[in-house]
Amino acid sequence: MLNLIRRVTESIPIARASRFVGSLLNRTTTTGNPVAINNTPRQFPTCLRQPQHLAADIDHTTDTMADNTKDTKEDIKAPKPAANLQIKTPKGTRDWHGPDMLLREQLFQTVSDVFKRHGGTPLDTPVFELREILAGKYGEDSKLIYDLQDQGGELCSLRYDLTVPFARWLAMTSTQQVKRYHIAKVYRRDQPAIARGRMREFHQCDFDIAGVYDPMIPDAEILRIIVEVFDALKLGITIKLNHRKILDGLFAVAGVPAEKIRTISSAVDKLDKMPWADVKKEMVEEKGLPEEVADKIGVYVQNAGNITDIINYIKADADLPTNDDIKAGIHDMELLAAYLEALEVTDKVSFDLSLARGLDYYTGLIFEVINKPEPVADGDKKKKSKKDDPASQVGSIAAGGRYDNLVGMYGKKQIPCVGISFGIDRIFTILKARGENDIKKREVDVFVMAFGGGKDFDGLLVERMKIARQLWNAGIRAEYMAKAKPKLQAQFKAAEGTPLGVILGEEELKAGQVRLKKLDQGQGQKDEGNLVPIDDLAEEVKKLLL
Repeated sequence: MLNLIRRVTESIPIARASRFVGSLLNRTTTTGNPVAINNTPRQFPTCLRQPQHLAADIDHTTDTMADNTKDTKEDIKAPKPAANLQIKTPKGTRDWHGPDMLLREQLFQTVSDVFKRHGGTPLDTPVFELREILAGKYGEDSKLIYDLQDQGGELCSLRYDLTVPFARWLAMTSTQQVKRYHIAKVYRRDQPAIARGRMREFHQCDFDIAGVYDPMIPDAEILRIIVEVFDALKLGITIKLNHRKILDGLFAVAGVPAEKIRTISSAVDKLDKMPWADVKKEMVEEKGLPEEVADKIGVYVQNAGNITDIINYIKADADLPTNDDIKAGIHDMELLAAYLEALEVTDKVSFDLSLARGLDYYTGLIFEVINKPEPVADGDKKKKSKKDDPASQVGSIAAGGRYDNLVGMYGKKQIPCVGISFGIDRIFTILKARGENDIKKREVDVFVMAFGGGKDFDGLLVERMKIARQLWNAGIRAEYMAKAKPKLQAQFKAAEGTPLGVILGEEELKAGQVRLKKLDQGQGQKDEGNLVPIDDLAEEVKKLLL
């Protein structure tokens, strides 16, 4: 009997053998005889008293355990990659690395510095929200929201922008007034065009002023923030303005039914991408608007100019000034014109009656920022076409407006808000294509090298490490080649793009000195560098980096 058990346990893994023997000993019957195991009386299972039953049970158990062992091995086997697997990022996304990442970080820093200058405090929210929080806030663009798979919990979606999460946060807290900024990724299931800065995953930099203030004062400050950001980036801009009340009143005067105002607004919002004939066709054929109403809209929305001129145009019309919404909008725009004059923003804005901003939550002033094409010098033969100019390809590079009712959709309290969102990826596309910005893209300021020869030269690795550590302690970005005995030519190759080099030599080190040399002198210019005391190296480097 014991030989039979031994035969089984030797043919299967020890852990399974232990469980098999244990199961036999625990399967007792009322007719079994007691057996002492560890001095404890136990009942022999019937199968141990009946060898023929034991043999059958052993055969069955051995086969089952063998099958289980086979299944376990198959379960833990690593899956083989598909032969035709394409290694790439998902559509509409990209990896960020090296100079591109540094440029983007500098953009974040430039924008956040302006935000802080205006009293902004940072906020971060989850990358996904409850689906019902986002529902009904984006009009026809709601189809671009990424819904997450239901895994037995709450129904959630990736955030479409940073404005709705901010409104949800306000509704959850006791905050009544705040200047908040938020820099984070958002997600839209749009048709991407990476070369134009149109992505499915991209960064937005938002600044919003929430709370009850006198009319148009926060709105004017938001427009001033826009000017300061793009002045810091040395990009020429035009801020297109409109007022939602003026636009809604204009539609009403033209004869648009109240239930169609939002859908017609979304169509008009496409005028910066489509000619009027195509927009009119969409309004008439797809949205069921009478042609004569569409024609009347066309007369109004194809007007743009400075604030004063457009206000005068509206007032001169026979029908528009009688509409209550238009009256309220004109009052706001007259206040805004005075404030923008004081803030030196007037020359950057254009009052454009075609600007609609398709998002449902806007209630007052709305605006978009476009990059002005580069001026071409006289006689420049290499004039760029619109197709080649990134400024004309990326569309708006910032946008925003007033949304006074959004917070109230989530609770009893109503907190008026106005804000701006900067499209960092689109701004990045323009700056990188032009290559004329002052943002530093280098990763290292100083490269530490060793020079020497002969069999006894050890590469001065430890000494290079000490010099690099000294520079790091002084806040200087430094690097050295991770080889014990690097060749000088390889070190200069690795230092390409670095402005300064520190060259170590055995004799100079004995004298407590190193050679500090400018590396990016251009063709035909040579700099032998200067010997400087090691103790003064950090200060000398800082002088040259200024």
